[in-house]
Amino acid sequence: MLDWLTDGLLGSNSLWIMFSSAFLSATVLPGNSEIIFLFLTAPFIGAVFSIDLFELLVAAVLGNTLGGMTTYMIGRWFPKLEQKNLQHSWALNNIQRYGIWTLLLSWLPIVGDAFCAMAGWLRFNWLKSLLLIMIGKLFRYTLLLLISQI
Repeated sequence: MLDWLTDGLLGSNSLWIMFSSAFLSATVLPGNSEIIFLFLTAPFIGAVFSIDLFELLVAAVLGNTLGGMTTYMIGRWFPKLEQKNLQHSWALNNIQRYGIWTLLLSWLPIVGDAFCAMAGWLRFNWLKSLLLIMIGKLFRYTLLLLISQI
């Protein structure tokens, strides 16, 4: 009954599904990449199907990083920040206080997406933003990989 699910998820499409889910998870759309990642890295799945954990990690990090940069670019479309008449939110206060380094926390649920969008809105350097977002996403999925192997 669930053959279509296991064939699609555990077959040759698993890396594309992981990439797509990770990309969507880093935008405002739901992607559930953590659930898919933990499922695909579970030891009992690896014993039955040959899923390369390094390739899966790369697919997840690249997808999530590109999704974060998409959110960054969406933030750049908004008009440049005007200091007058600005109501400060928690995320905006933190990103203005800690600067570009806040993007290391871009892996956090909900506020991570806001950090990426605000980095674009505040016109942070895109190359530095890309690097810091990627480091944050790598931390997230490496932590999930370690948890799944316990």
